[in-house]
Amino acid sequence: MTASGPQDPFPAGGTEVSPEQRIPEWGDDRTAAPASDADLLGIDPAELGEEDLIREMQSLHRTRLDTLRHATDSALANHLRRTAELETEYLARHPGREVDPSRLRDA
Repeated sequence: MTASGPQDPFPAGGTEVSPEQRIPEWGDDRTAAPASDADLLGIDPAELGEEDLIREMQSLHRTRLDTLRHATDSALANHLRRTAELETEYLARHPGREVDPSRLRDA
């Protein structure tokens, strides 16, 4: 028997989607409309100096677990967005970054 109501595009417990994609199924603290550029927090990562970029990434990684476990859904979404922005900028600046051989796994 099939349900006759709207189908949930992100079923609970689904693992095929990222947390950012799952925001529609989260609680009521999310905004009804996407935030405008003026509403988003943080300096454009491309405008940050190297030391500032590293400091911002360190701050986000230091607070990651607490944000994941205890922050509101909108705060978690903002944290995920900002982390992605900063890490994308870092990788754009360092495409040939040095990889520590001790961190490699056998194939």
